[in-house]
Amino acid sequence: MALTAGIVGLPNVGKSTLFNAITQAGAESANYPFCTIDPNVGIVEVPDIRLNKLTELVKPKKTVPTTFEFTDIAGIVKGASKGEGLGNKFLSHIRQVDAICHVVRCFADDNITHVSGKVDPISDIETINLELILADLESIDKRVDRVAKLAKQKDKDALAEHEVLVKVKDALEKEMPVRAIEFTDEELKVVKGLHLLTSKQVLYVANVGEDDVADPSSNEYVGQVKEYAEKDNAEVIVVCAKIESEIVELEGEEKEMFLEELGIKESGLDQLIRTAYHLLGLATYFTAGVQEVRAWTFRKGMKAPQCAGIIHSDFERGFIRAETVSYDDLLAGGSMGAAREAGKVRLEGKDYVVQDGDVIHFRFNV
Repeated sequence: MALTAGIVGLPNVGKSTLFNAITQAGAESANYPFCTIDPNVGIVEVPDIRLNKLTELVKPKKTVPTTFEFTDIAGIVKGASKGEGLGNKFLSHIRQVDAICHVVRCFADDNITHVSGKVDPISDIETINLELILADLESIDKRVDRVAKLAKQKDKDALAEHEVLVKVKDALEKEMPVRAIEFTDEELKVVKGLHLLTSKQVLYVANVGEDDVADPSSNEYVGQVKEYAEKDNAEVIVVCAKIESEIVELEGEEKEMFLEELGIKESGLDQLIRTAYHLLGLATYFTAGVQEVRAWTFRKGMKAPQCAGIIHSDFERGFIRAETVSYDDLLAGGSMGAAREAGKVRLEGKDYVVQDGDVIHFRFNV
């Protein structure tokens, strides 16, 4: 399951510059609104030192990292939900994503136009959030009309869905995002099927100037974004999209030296992936054999059969057991054979909750 995220923001906040930097996809970026017209999709490999170490240990024919897919859509402006700018048709491109990366301009630069004439991150955030709410409201209104007809016929599923739709509609009309509403497990199943924009977790990306990247706490705009995000139960990372464009060209020691000179511990991409995993409750397990060493993304709390199903539905359907060893124990042993002799390899059943860093061989029979 590749992690997917949609990148949103006002025009000229550094959205496409950041997208280009982290994906090397070459999306158009210019100093005028709406230069990104069609959605750009970029896929990046998720960096994981554990995968590199397993590769050194097992020496497989190939190594396959897990991936992160980004979709960059046109800059949203006030009135987008009603067709202003390029309208909200581009919002449909991010209805299926796992999370939304909301890029916020936190730098002053007279050479880069701001659509509202001044840098005001909170106003920018509220503009985007309101447009997402209005887009969801439009979607819910259409759905309510269809489901109401079935509900009148006493259709059990329609009655249950109608109750959820009314609950969501009431909240949206009060300008409350869907993620802020409390739902029962059954209601949540209905909500997930609606693919609402404001039901998704949000990661605010504060885009700062080069002078602020080493000490973002000195940037008053960043402080404002963090304060806002705390109320929204959202995460914030601070990046400089311009610098990210330079970092992406470097590798290994050269990259490490460049980051050290700037006083940065990790690149924006590494920050973004790490924070997104935390925000979405994701983790990584590995499969390791002579043919292939591979990383797999899963949701924390998933049991062994479900994780097997990420590889192939047959693995889940015919699951027998999972031969499991932790990454640390395997590395300490030096080989699967040594880890087995040390009693570190376990045979886990259907109720085993997979842990981050597990190295698993699934046994199944279909």
